[in-house]
Amino acid sequence: MFSGKKSAAGDPPSAYDYAVMLLARREHSVAELRGKMARNDYAQQEISEAVEQLQQAGLQSDERFCEVFVRSRIGRGQGPLKIDAELRQRGVASALIALALEAADTDWRALAREVLLRKYASPVSDARERAKRLRFLASRGFNAEQSYAALAAEDDM
Repeated sequence: MFSGKKSAAGDPPSAYDYAVMLLARREHSVAELRGKMARNDYAQQEISEAVEQLQQAGLQSDERFCEVFVRSRIGRGQGPLKIDAELRQRGVASALIALALEAADTDWRALAREVLLRKYASPVSDARERAKRLRFLASRGFNAEQSYAALAAEDDM
């Protein structure tokens, strides 16, 4: 099951060492770490102890994971609805998600407009095209208010 490096004796690493290897690549939520360790046949007790040690050492933090994730997704041009959904899938608490989105201090309308302008160079020509652009923004995770504001700003140009 384990696909990482084995010790000199050929044994798989401890759950703690495996989690450190995962965290060395990128931030992970607690739920992601638990899931990856469980898929590699680590015992639940060992997983719990490893996660607790990581948190006490400051190597794992759902708050930090959330902040990094939000910044990354904003950089990709994703809206708050999609970011929220992806974080929930990764097992992050709703309260942490709300705090991270608020702390991002992003003008979601401006981001939606920027994303729209990157995708479409020409102005909206008809109702079908307008609907297509609204669907595009919705797929990126922007709510209706943000999407309509982006289209209105595009019309003003």
